[in-house]
Amino acid sequence: MNPHPQSLDRAALEASGTLRPSAPIRIVHLGLGAFHRAHQAWYTARVDAAGGWGIAAFTGRDATQADLLSSQDCLYTLVERGPERDRVELIPSIVEAVPGSNVQRLLDLLADPAVAVVTLTITEAGYRVGPDGRIDLADEVVAGDLRRMAGSANPPHHEEPGSERLDRGQLVAAAPVAALTRLLAGLLVRYEAGAAPLAIVPCDNLPHNAALTRAALVDLAGALPLRIATPAFRAWLAETVAFVSTSVDRITPRSTPEVASAARAAGWNDAVPIVTEPFHDWVLSGDFPAGRPAWERAGARFVDDIDGWEHRKLWLLNGAHTILAASGLRRGHTTVAQAVADEHCLALVEGFWVEAVQELGDDIEHVEYRAQLLERFRNGRIEHQLRQIAADSTTKARVRVAGIAERRLARAEDASGCLRALAAWVDWVVADGDAPDSNRADLDRALAANHPAGALIRLVSPAVAEDPAARAEIIDALGSIAGK
Repeated sequence: MNPHPQSLDRAALEASGTLRPSAPIRIVHLGLGAFHRAHQAWYTARVDAAGGWGIAAFTGRDATQADLLSSQDCLYTLVERGPERDRVELIPSIVEAVPGSNVQRLLDLLADPAVAVVTLTITEAGYRVGPDGRIDLADEVVAGDLRRMAGSANPPHHEEPGSERLDRGQLVAAAPVAALTRLLAGLLVRYEAGAAPLAIVPCDNLPHNAALTRAALVDLAGALPLRIATPAFRAWLAETVAFVSTSVDRITPRSTPEVASAARAAGWNDAVPIVTEPFHDWVLSGDFPAGRPAWERAGARFVDDIDGWEHRKLWLLNGAHTILAASGLRRGHTTVAQAVADEHCLALVEGFWVEAVQELGDDIEHVEYRAQLLERFRNGRIEHQLRQIAADSTTKARVRVAGIAERRLARAEDASGCLRALAAWVDWVVADGDAPDSNRADLDRALAANHPAGALIRLVSPAVAEDPAARAEIIDALGSIAGK
């Protein structure tokens, strides 16, 4: 233990030569949390020695992270936890931490031509999309945002849209809550200010995340009156703003008091340290019209076709996590390392993997990747809580597992591994599915149905529910896995 740990004071550390001066804000991030700080902010810190790419990071609804980070000049320590030892690193790339409710600051930043990139880690549920992959305009939060934003321009004096100016103050007063409606408000202001195009980079575990984000924003704009989202703005959004597809990978569990102790031992007093694994991966595909950091110098890969890489990570890692969470919690485990050591849970994962890899392209390596995943899962020093992974499991099961079953059933191919994985999820939800879930109302209705298992299957995949043989196989599997 270091007897004299330092406070995280940016001015003092700059004066001592420990840190370079703060970088100007050129990246805006939505979804300030541990993963962003372990991934995009870490990559940026690694490659921005010249100090040209500062990040302004916005929280979701809870301002706690912004307040704590701001109290220590947005500096924090990253504890990289390997199987045998820790490595502690000071991360300076976030230069402003802002509560998500501060819409005024978001609009000001997105109107600034210096801002070139918007990254997002808002969780799968934060996109508020339905089973069809399109944003749910009837979602209570989204619909409320749109109603308030519809009054956010000076009333028109004639039928022709576009001549009245967008009233930024009224847009702020609308106080949009959903991440994408906030982002749309910022883009409206950016267009009105005549700022250059920028790149929007979703970093969440959703298939085709760039196309999904583009479609969601276009749909949101289409739901606003023409006097606000004018035809010219809609064309600019759809055709000029760049959307970059990504696959992101770095296991980052919730921090604990022990992590703060590790930071102090390395010489830092940190109220919000994070812990992560040594492994990191970032694959991107798309254009950056206003520039970007040289993330490739920290190992990021830029590719022309991301589909295979996206599916490899989403299915093999995230799909396995969802299966381990459901089956592991059902069997009394609390961490990924405990669940993967259970032969029953591991068999579910490996059975699912056999089918998932058949859906990958021939040029996507998966044998070594799966071996790496098992090694990472077994790192007991990374206490990745199953309850954390189980949050929003409905969306996760739909995207990570049911989608593969649908592909295989459509071709009349064996999907037993996927169906047993879905059975494990159904079994857990019926017995103990009390984790936070943005689909809670739908889950409760399914659980109250005459046949809860069938209703839950339909909730994650109508196509699977409507396949009599697949549905029967899941129901049969429930009898063999429950409580074992």
